[in-house]
Amino acid sequence: MTGGSLVEEVREQVLAIPAGHVASYGEIGERIAAGPRQVGQAMSQLEEGVPWWRVVHADGTPASCHGGRATELLRAEGTPMRDGRVDMRRARHLGN
Repeated sequence: MTGGSLVEEVREQVLAIPAGHVASYGEIGERIAAGPRQVGQAMSQLEEGVPWWRVVHADGTPASCHGGRATELLRAEGTPMRDGRVDMRRARHLGN
């Protein structure tokens, strides 16, 4: 981690992802020196209003938490999708 708590670091990374783009758990982990599972655990502690749906699995599969609403929210933001997954080539947020 680069400083601060893991949850704070993850929150900052997630908030930096613009609408219509995504990052994978692993990509966020690489940016803050944490594993993908640690990122997922930290995400479960984020407050309402943090765009959790913009964090996906490495293959573009949306998160299944929150009643499976991630796909609907991603589509509403115009995130490029292909066969039920995010088109990572087109939607990947490269970070800061």
